[in-house]
Amino acid sequence: MSDLEHILPTRQSLLSRLKDWDDQDSWRDFFELYWRLIFDVARKSGLSESDAQDVVQETILAVAKQMPEFRYDPTRGRFKSWLCQITRRRIADRLRRHYREPRAPGEAQPEETLEAVPDPTAESMDALWEQEWKQHLYQLAVERVKRQVRPEHFQIFDLYVIQNWSVTQVAKALGVSLPLIYVTRHRVGLLLKKEIKRLQAEDL
Repeated sequence: MSDLEHILPTRQSLLSRLKDWDDQDSWRDFFELYWRLIFDVARKSGLSESDAQDVVQETILAVAKQMPEFRYDPTRGRFKSWLCQITRRRIADRLRRHYREPRAPGEAQPEETLEAVPDPTAESMDALWEQEWKQHLYQLAVERVKRQVRPEHFQIFDLYVIQNWSVTQVAKALGVSLPLIYVTRHRVGLLLKKEIKRLQAEDL
């Protein structure tokens, strides 16, 4: 498994390498980059953990099948949006499949028509996808910054900024001064913003 700090948002070079199914390193990087995003979106769309895992597998397989003919053209849309469309279709298929499953004896049949089955619209899915993507970018940036600073400084930043401890709680728990906490927050925060900006620029 590739370390998170080595994984970049999908770039044109990675897309080109994905055309070769035998390039397992590139496909592993692609999977590590996107599987959690697909999984979280599927779960928040109403699917069980098992179904969400199936959606991940089906989505990756669909991408693999279409990748040989895929041509990246930024004027026609972003790769991330194309992946979102594939994911949405797989989620909708799963939701409809559950609706059609036979009910256990004595279990009431749903009154809703098939048209009323939850089906993520393009607008709602785009919003959810973008929200989750930003969170994943943030987590990736945090992992990168974690490896650029001293462990004790990252611990201060983690407790104070990410876990939202009060400055007095952090000082007492770690035995550090308030000025060090403030300076660390500022310096690590700047690195984090830089990483997020760089990752956003690399995204297709």
